[in-house]
This record gives sequence, structure tokens and C-alpha cells, in this order.
Amino acid sequence: MIASLLGFAIGISGLLAATVPVSDIELPVLGKLKTRSAHEITSSPWSIGGETIDRDFTVYENYKQYLGPLGAKAIRLQAGWAKCERQRGVYDWAWLDVIVDDAIAQGVRPWLELGYGNPIYPGGGDTGLGGGLPSSPEALAAWERWSKALVARYKDRVQEWEIWNEPDLNSNGLAPVSAYLDLYVRSAMVIRALQPQGRIIALSLSSQLDYADQFLAGLKAQGRLDLVDIITIHGYPRQPDNLDNIDRLKTLVAAYGRAIEVRQGETGAPSRNQKQFALRNLSFTENIQAKWNLRRLMAHRAKDVPCNLFTMADMHYNHYHRESGDALRMNYKGLLATNPDKTIAYAKPAYYAARHVFTIFDDTLRRLPDYAFTSTALRAVALSGYAREMDGAQVVALWFGDAPPAESNGVSLVDITLANGRFTEPVLVDLLTGKVYVLPKDRWTSSGNGTVFSGVPVYDAPVLIAEKSVLSLEPEMQEIP
Repeated sequence: MIASLLGFAIGISGLLAATVPVSDIELPVLGKLKTRSAHEITSSPWSIGGETIDRDFTVYENYKQYLGPLGAKAIRLQAGWAKCERQRGVYDWAWLDVIVDDAIAQGVRPWLELGYGNPIYPGGGDTGLGGGLPSSPEALAAWERWSKALVARYKDRVQEWEIWNEPDLNSNGLAPVSAYLDLYVRSAMVIRALQPQGRIIALSLSSQLDYADQFLAGLKAQGRLDLVDIITIHGYPRQPDNLDNIDRLKTLVAAYGRAIEVRQGETGAPSRNQKQFALRNLSFTENIQAKWNLRRLMAHRAKDVPCNLFTMADMHYNHYHRESGDALRMNYKGLLATNPDKTIAYAKPAYYAARHVFTIFDDTLRRLPDYAFTSTALRAVALSGYAREMDGAQVVALWFGDAPPAESNGVSLVDITLANGRFTEPVLVDLLTGKVYVLPKDRWTSSGNGTVFSGVPVYDAPVLIAEKSVLSLEPEMQEIP
């Protein structure tokens, strides 16, 4: 960070307008964050998206070598009814077996989504978003048979099951709440019968909280709220720190009196301007994507909300938009850039940035509520504190959160007072690059009243003030896996 960021530094201690030369504020580089693979992490709240493999928009075989090294402990997969059952009553599991088994072998836990429709049955729905739920008696019976076969096959390897994807986005009226409720109950009862301890995920909601409210009310009327363990909601706000939909959903769910986890099921930014999909027609770059994703991840961590980052690789869509007729070709939200044949071209900065978060913020770090601070910054600072369970060693994440991330990586120097800060050897970490910097003793003081840091470089992506003992360091950059 410092070599690139401090060259653009403005405002020493957040109060002076003069540009600060690099030579005046440069910090010594201590090393590079040594990242951990999924096998090296026991548990964490992080998941990575493996969506659209069921429709071959991405190819698992092409990106699997990047999965374990990323460090996410789970992967969201769409099980693909239509891909499993191309001939009535005949299930092809080979493609899914390979993916599930390889992910587990890399230390990554799959969670499977049941969906989409299957056009080989009249009233079976289509194979993508907005294609409609299975509706005819024949199709519903076939769906139930496939669901039973799916759970029976993978119940020894999979513990979480999500039922459908974004039913609230069916603008053509093919997924009213009553129809989704019926499909959900059918599917959830299959899961409970075959795997009583399995966790069932509802809604995979796009945005419409009224849809969730009606769904939960319908379940409650049937006395079947016990069929929901988790509700997922998706979100792609321009401002990555915005978790308003999560907050409102938590309030809504709490009113039903059952302990249901709320999870971010899908979120991420593109690496370039794209004309379709979420966050379209905006001037994203690979640098902005990495910063947006970092802030999105850390905003969820600051509220203890598990988060699934969308997605591993850029997606090559092969169908047309139902309303406009425009060809849907590329979705650039992948952490990995792809070639025209769907092979991997390279890992984007967002891949390495996410790897830095997943390495540090596992379940051994607990969030410190009400972590009070003050700063001299002229901009709003987002800040959250964490402590390692075994010894209380602290990590503090902070960034400017008053606007979406920009292309420039310019920093301001800010004085930060942490009322409950306890440090013996603090260092500075740039989550974007993974570089770790010395915080000289003349930049911080610690007392019974907390810790005061002076001249901390802050910008619109997260940096960490961390106890050095929390980190593993190496002198050189790691090789691309």
C-alpha cells in the first residue's frame, strides 16, 4: 500500500490540506502476509460462489486449482436439476460428484442449492433465473424424486441445502409466494426425513422483503417454521458498506420468534463496466472491484454476518434476456479472469485481496462490540475491533466509508484513538496488497486509557492495525497457485 498510496497522500492527521511527500511519511516494509489455504483454517464465516456451473457458464475443472488456496471454507453450488436429469428418471451425478469430492478434498465445504426447473417435463420450468418453478403435478412429482435422490446421494458429504434461487425476481409471475412456499415445504420435508441434522436454507432472496414476510407468515400458519434454519439474501449496493437489507431482514425474522440465521448469500462487484447484471453501467476496474469486495466482506464481518462472495470465475452466459432480447454474454464478477474458452487467464487483484481477509478473519477472531474510537479524519471512518480468543491479541480494521471506492489509492494520515486498544507490537496491514508495515514506536502510545496512533495512512479500502503475533509473514510475494 505505502509505496503506491502514500505518493497520493493528502491531509496529514486529516487536518492539513498540504500534500505530504512520500519521504516524509514512508513506513518500513516488514514483509508480506503469509496466506493460508482452506485446509489450514479450521472454520470461518466465509464462502465463495461456485454458481452457474450447472449451466456451464463457468467450468470447475478450469478454476479448481485456485479454490483451496483462496482460503474460503465453503462454496455455494447450484445442483442443477436439468443437468442431472436430461432423460426422465435417469440421473447423471458424475459432474457433481467430481466437484463435491474435489472441494471437500481441498478443505472447502459445499452447500448445495436445489434448482432450477427442468423443461423435459410439462410445467417443469426453465433452467435459469426467472424461468418459473415446477408447477404441474407431473413436474412437482419429478422434482420431489430428484430432490430425494440428490439428498440421499450427498447427505454424507453435504450439510446445508438451499431451496431455489431468487424466487422474488420472477417478474413474469411464475413464482408467487404461495407456489414457492409449496415447493419449499415439499423439498424441506425431504431433507429433514433423509438428514434430520441438515441445515435448510430458505429464499435466496434478491431484495423483496415483503416476499420473505409472506413466506414466513405462510410457514407459521402451517406450523412449519422449524423447516428453516437459515435465510439468505443477496445484495449489490453501489456503496459496499450498505447492509440496510440485512438489518431489515434480521428485524423481520426476529418477529417470528424462531432463531433463524441471516446470511449474505451472494454479493460481489464486477471488474469492468458491463451492460447487464447487478452493478451494471458503472465504471468499475479491477482495482475498484478488489476494494469494493474488501469493504463488503469487512462490513459483514463487522456485524457478524456470514458472507458468500460472488464469484470464483467470470461467467459466460449463453442465453438472452427475456424482456430486452439482448444477448447476455459476460458477467465480470469473478475473482479470476477467463479466456473465451472459459479457461483461466489470471487471478485478479480481488482474488488476492479476498485471500488476505480469509487468512486473518477466521473464527478464532471474535468481534469486540462497542469498540469506541475517535479520529482526526475529515471523512467518515468505518472501524471495527477484534480479538483473538486464546490471548486477546487485537486486530482493528478501518477505512473511509463515506463514498464508494474510487480508482485512486490516495491516503490521508489520520490520528486514531482506540479507547479499548491494547497493543504491544502493532503493525499496519494493507488488505489490498497483503503488505505489512512497521508502526514505529513514535507513532503510537499505549496506556490504561487505550492506545493512540498518529499518522495512520487511511484510504477507501480496509487497512488493519494488528498485533504482530496474529499474523504470519514472509519476505517475498507468494506464487500464483
